Amino acid sequence: MSAGPPRHVVVLTGAGVSAESGLGTFRDKDGLWTRYDLEEVATPEGFRRNPALVCEFYNARRENLRKARPNEAHRALAAFERRFQGRFTLITQNVDDLHEKGGSPDPVHMHGRLDELRCQHCAAVYAYDAPIAPDSVCPVCGREGGQRPNVVWFGEMPLHMDAIDAALADCDLFVAIGTSATVYPAAGFVGRVRAMGRARCAELNLEPTAASSLFDETRYGPASEVVPAFFAALS
Repeated sequence: MSAGPPRHVVVLTGAGVSAESGLGTFRDKDGLWTRYDLEEVATPEGFRRNPALVCEFYNARRENLRKARPNEAHRALAAFERRFQGRFTLITQNVDDLHEKGGSPDPVHMHGRLDELRCQHCAAVYAYDAPIAPDSVCPVCGREGGQRPNVVWFGEMPLHMDAIDAALADCDLFVAIGTSATVYPAAGFVGRVRAMGRARCAELNLEPTAASSLFDETRYGPASEVVPAFFAALS
């Protein structure tokens, strides 16, 4: 395990980092998935069966995102990245853009982004601010229909895994923030890092998770409090 100041910090964020910005978490008792049938709104099969329902669901999520603002946790990560002299990799499971709004220049969105669409005809990915409809037209190939949110649905592979794997193999500090430790492959990141034996691992979360025992350091409380304190001490 590394000693002294870190050379490469890898941060993984989950829904808990955005909860204080008004974006609901998924897996608590009041989470988003308790109010919707995920098979209907977050799977390729659901989209094929009822694209209008899926568009309606994601239009509501996109509208919610427009009203959200970054909190102190997002801003603290961006501030640390600006002053850190080593390498910093920010990986997020979130499909919101609050890291970018908070000042982070290039977070790795392993589950895609709500503010983008993907054309199922030509595979183009593009920013899109208007409501999605089943007959939306791709600006690249000009074909109608098949324009889906550029988010990873259940049963699909996360994005950017080669870059993520390389970062995990190289880091000497891994920090998981606001994650449920139940969604794979992200839930397995701490185990992979520990198995390499070179990195310290820290969990910053509202409460302990099933993976808490795998971390060298744990801090619990609202993300807007524990994240700024942790990264201020790391400076």
